Amino acid sequence: MTAYTPHTGTPKFLVVGSKGWIGGMLAEMLKADGKDVTRSLARIEDRAAIIAELEKVKPTHVLNCAGVTGRPNVDWCEDNKQATVRSNVIGTLNLIDICYQHGIHITNFATGCIYQYDETHPMGSGKGFTETDTANFAESYYSKTKAQVELLLAEYPNVLNLRLRMPVSDELHPRNFVTKISKYERVVDIPNSNTLLYDLLPASIAMSTANLTGIYNFTNPGAISHNEVLTLFKKYVRPEFEWKNFTLAEQALVIKAGRSNCELDTTKLEKALKELGIVVPEVHEAYANCFQRMAAGTGLKSLD
Repeated sequence: MTAYTPHTGTPKFLVVGSKGWIGGMLAEMLKADGKDVTRSLARIEDRAAIIAELEKVKPTHVLNCAGVTGRPNVDWCEDNKQATVRSNVIGTLNLIDICYQHGIHITNFATGCIYQYDETHPMGSGKGFTETDTANFAESYYSKTKAQVELLLAEYPNVLNLRLRMPVSDELHPRNFVTKISKYERVVDIPNSNTLLYDLLPASIAMSTANLTGIYNFTNPGAISHNEVLTLFKKYVRPEFEWKNFTLAEQALVIKAGRSNCELDTTKLEKALKELGIVVPEVHEAYANCFQRMAAGTGLKSLD
């Protein structure tokens, strides 16, 4: 076993989960920037295959975007609990542990959907959950597995754990949060923290390269409601778009798993990014910029 020591030379990246939406964009972004990047072919549950790949590629930094969220949504995890554990728990810890044994920094793209508004963090108060707050949301099996893994990976000094929420790209990809809510017959109208990938994926590479570790809420500052998102979508992208709302109680009748609704505090993230010379826009501004890029056909897009 090699003790973990932060790499200070030219980074060499291995992207795990590069066939997925976010992993694919990360790999392309690194390639376009002239970085040394390899797309992983191993499954994270396969310890022997991961070890063989790390010893062949010899990366200095691993970016892990693998895992299951469910298709078409997290309700899938309620009926496939063993597969969810195999990937999101066993697989993730397996990869992190092997990277630790090989002295490799790993960035784990995780989720902030482990909280829900409570008396201490009431909706609309602007008081978000910090990285040290205990997870209080377990109404979805997906979120439950993610919260449990986060407690365990905290023991590894080589891990940068990024909590994304409701990720959004500059195209109407099926995995894009905007695509999803624009296709629903009705939506709830609750403010949430969101991750605008155009702003934050480059930041994740910078944080990885700088060998940052620990847990970070990885969203744009602030919170935005579904209605506010769709109002901006209508303004910039689809003027004819209309939608209807329903309550959380009505939503509960048509889903198997509960949905996390919360605001994350981004103070720690903003401070770290400022030291790297990066400023991330507030979420309302970020959405306006995103939809203007979407309307113009520019910005961050996947290849699938």
